Amino acid sequence: MTDAERRFTSVRVEVRAAAADEKRIGGYAALFNSASQNLGGFREFIAPGAFNRAASRNWPGGGVGVFARYNHDDNMILGNTDSGTLRLFVDDQGLGYDVLVPSARSDVYELVQRGDVRSSSFAFVAEDDEWATDDTGFPVRTLRQVQLIDVAPVNTPAYLDTSVGLRSLAKKFDAPLEEVRQMAQANELTRFFKRTDTQDAPASRSSQAALAAILALDPNASL
Repeated sequence: MTDAERRFTSVRVEVRAAAADEKRIGGYAALFNSASQNLGGFREFIAPGAFNRAASRNWPGGGVGVFARYNHDDNMILGNTDSGTLRLFVDDQGLGYDVLVPSARSDVYELVQRGDVRSSSFAFVAEDDEWATDDTGFPVRTLRQVQLIDVAPVNTPAYLDTSVGLRSLAKKFDAPLEEVRQMAQANELTRFFKRTDTQDAPASRSSQAALAAILALDPNASL
């Protein structure tokens, strides 16, 4: 799924209380209103309610339910919402999960139990997001509605490719994606927002007009 993105939370994944013949692990895959690290020129927040639409649809995922996978690996499936082996819940803190680990994946259970694997991650497709700036003028993306694809205990938490987020920003400002990527690498995405904060912009602009407006702020700038 080309539009899928991944994010992680450092809230610890833990062994859950279970029947004697069961092995369960769980934690929070996503936290609401928690600022991400710098994702290459912008930060990100998950709004409360971001998973409401997916939950109301009974967690369709990619069409076959939401999966729990170790390290997002298709060959390391731990559970699925359709089969009932993965339970998802949303509370004031964020998106939580509880998965019944199959016997073939007892090694994952042991890694969590020993504390070798501590973090969780989730894969999603953004259905509705919003761009703005924080009090310092730094670009902020807020995820308003997302389609959840999977949750995953992970041993190396990391924010992966953020190109999908940059495509969203390029679409908002009707600017060429490659130029947006270059500005992100130079940590100059704030110039988009300075432009719209200091003048009334039309509802839609051509790519050339958008770039011309950015360059007008600094004629010596190189994109």
